[in-house]
Amino acid sequence: MRTSILKSLKPDIIVEMLDMAVAFENWNKVIERADMLYQCVQCIQEERQEHQARGLPLPYIHTERPFIFYHGFSLQMRGMAHQKMGQVDQARACIDQYAELGWIEDLDEAGRQVVQEFRFRAQLNRYGLEIDAGNAELLEAYVNFLIEHPEECIEGLRTIVVAAVRYRWQIDRVLHMITRQVQSTGREIDSSNNDDMYHYCYQRALYEQYMGRQKKAVEFILQALRLADELEMNRYFKKCAALLESLREDATVEQIGRYRAFLEEIG
Repeated sequence: MRTSILKSLKPDIIVEMLDMAVAFENWNKVIERADMLYQCVQCIQEERQEHQARGLPLPYIHTERPFIFYHGFSLQMRGMAHQKMGQVDQARACIDQYAELGWIEDLDEAGRQVVQEFRFRAQLNRYGLEIDAGNAELLEAYVNFLIEHPEECIEGLRTIVVAAVRYRWQIDRVLHMITRQVQSTGREIDSSNNDDMYHYCYQRALYEQYMGRQKKAVEFILQALRLADELEMNRYFKKCAALLESLREDATVEQIGRYRAFLEEIG
C-alpha cells in the first residue's frame, strides 16, 4: 500500500475493521487488515523518526491507546488468524514477536504497561495454540496457568474443550479441577464476554454428547441458545437449534418444555 494512503489511515479505524473481520470469522480478511495496521504503524513510526532526526516537531496523531498497542495488536490478530487457518508455525512466529515489544524506544509508563499486557497475552495464547494443535503434554501446565488467572478461565476452557472434541480427549478431571479452583475463590464460571461464554457452552455440549451424557449436553446447548439470542447472532442460534434437535430424543420432558418456552419468549 502506498505511503500516501497509509498516512491518511487512522489506527483506531483499522482496529474497528479488524474486529469486524474477526466477528465474521473471515480469517483472510483479518490477515489483510492486520497487515494494513502494521504497515500504518510502521509508516507513522518512520515519519516520526525522520522528523526527530531533522529536528522538526513530531507530527501529532490522535490515538485512543498508546502507540505501541497497535503494533502488538496487529501481530496478535495476524497470529490468531493463522491459528484459525491451521497455520501453526506462522501463528507461533507472530506470538514470539508480540511477546517481546520492549525493544521499542522511548516508552512511557502507559507504553510499558502495554508491553507487559502483550507479554502476558503471548503466554496465554502460546498455551492455547499448542493445545489447539493437539499437544496434550502441555495440558497440565495450561490448567495451572488458568487456575492462577481465573479471569482467563472461560477462554481457556473453550480452547481445552474444542481440543478434547477434536482429539477425543477425556477431560472430566480437568473440568472439575478448574471449576473447583475458580469457585473456591468465591467466583463462578462466567464471563462478561458473552461470545466466549457462548462458544464454551456450545463446545461443552459437543463434549458431553461425545462422552455419552446427552442430557447434560442439552443443558449446555440450552445455555448456548440463550446466549446466541442475546448476541443477536443468527448463525450461532441455528447451530444450537440443530444440535438440540439432534439430541431431542434423549432430552427430558422438562428440558424440552424449557426449550419450547424459550422459543415462545423470543418468537
